[in-house]
Amino acid sequence: MMTHLRAVWAFRHFWLSLVRMDLRSRYRRSVLGIGWSLLQPIAMSGVLCLVFSTILPMTVETVKGYPAPWRAYAAYLLAGMCAWEFLRNSLVAGCTALINNEAYIRQCPLPYGIYPLRTVMGTGIHFLLSLTATTTLVCLLRGSAEPLGLLWAVLPAVPLMFLFCWGLATVAAFATVYFHDTSHLIEVIAQLFFFLTPIMYTRDVLEKKNLGELLGLNPAYPFIELVRKPLVEGVPADGVTYVTAAVLAVLATGLGFGVIGWLQKRVIFHL
Repeated sequence: MMTHLRAVWAFRHFWLSLVRMDLRSRYRRSVLGIGWSLLQPIAMSGVLCLVFSTILPMTVETVKGYPAPWRAYAAYLLAGMCAWEFLRNSLVAGCTALINNEAYIRQCPLPYGIYPLRTVMGTGIHFLLSLTATTTLVCLLRGSAEPLGLLWAVLPAVPLMFLFCWGLATVAAFATVYFHDTSHLIEVIAQLFFFLTPIMYTRDVLEKKNLGELLGLNPAYPFIELVRKPLVEGVPADGVTYVTAAVLAVLATGLGFGVIGWLQKRVIFHL
């Protein structure tokens, strides 16, 4: 694993140039450019906030310090969607990491971890921009700059989420080479997990329906809590959440490198 990591770092100029090329090609001749990455989670949060806090009697009454319940709910949604979109998009986009880079793989004996890393780096840049916009909007909704003082509690979540996404994107990339419907399957599973994750409703809703145990099986929930709790509630996540997220990140990264070691000599015959 360490040998592969050193090899990835040795070719850092190559995959960083690929990330820059992806960003330029994606937003070339676009009016809003990279702003589209911010518009989607904000627009989705706005729609859900309208439906669940206005049309349906859904509020986040447990969060204090907001001038109105709908503001607390909007902040809750924004933070949850920000983290969720990074996790989901990294995994879905990672499915085609090897297939889209077949030309490089056939011509250059580079570490396979570079190609999922290219994808996760791109989604990670969008996540950082979205996190910045979310923090600003939460401050406006709260009517104070208090969330800025808890950014130190959010920052450890960024590398943990990055490692978690890199590991799973690597597994998804190899799986897609052998089973091309993997991306469609992951999108369906992601949609299922979205509705089983407290993003548009609170954890209390699941517990009242005797579904709280599902959170222990949901790998996305600790990472969402690491981002949302400091920004929205103004308190750091508990130590158990940090440890759980760290363990998941290490396991996902180890699984990704394990798959590389297992299949790197054979995957070329299936591309």
